[in-house]
Amino acid sequence: MRVVISIGGSVLAPELDARRVEAHAAAIESLAREGCELGTVVGGGGVAREYIDAARGLGANEVQLDQIGIDVTRINARLLIAALGAGVNPAPAHSYEDAGEAIRRGDISVMGGVVPGQTTDAVAAALAEYVDADLLVYATSVDGVYSADPRSDDSAEKFEELTPEELVKVIAPMSTDAGSSAPVDLLAAKLIERAGMRTIVLDGTEPQRLERAVLRGDHEGTDIVPAAAGTEPTYWSQR
Repeated sequence: MRVVISIGGSVLAPELDARRVEAHAAAIESLAREGCELGTVVGGGGVAREYIDAARGLGANEVQLDQIGIDVTRINARLLIAALGAGVNPAPAHSYEDAGEAIRRGDISVMGGVVPGQTTDAVAAALAEYVDADLLVYATSVDGVYSADPRSDDSAEKFEELTPEELVKVIAPMSTDAGSSAPVDLLAAKLIERAGMRTIVLDGTEPQRLERAVLRGDHEGTDIVPAAAGTEPTYWSQR
């Protein structure tokens, strides 16, 4: 089973805590021992935003700001690599080709951002499509996809299951808001739609949730299930 996992920077490193990084590494290693081929994409989180805000105050343009964000995601990727044992590619992949090559030879690939204008949400979706992953998982700081921001709208509805087309329709209005509250960005949603990619969006602050979702399909997040996949969203290895 080939899986791409996107771990938000605010999930992996809301602050520098070696134990938190180790716990996420342990979950990834457990999946690898179960036979999963793994690609992992790490976000920048609050640290990236702090650097970007500081650089914006210094007059950096948007491409320069994106490059700073990419650098932070790659530092976070190096933290995760440091926590992983044997079997991980020793440096963050800088391209989909590098990541795909590592995954196909049996190594865990870890990467951050790739190019300006593309978030790590989109990088994860593109990598999943590139390597023909069976499953894409977004480990975020929210517990699924909602119709609106549940932090500011008490009437927000949580979706247990959506098609990729429905995901795009839900995400599109959120993506126009300043400080978008969408759990994945619009480009990522469109890539998931294009690829017909089976996807789970879940609260990844507890790493064990990743293991349960991938291995047993047990989670409290949102399933993104292509119409062609049938009615039963099974993403896990049959045991």
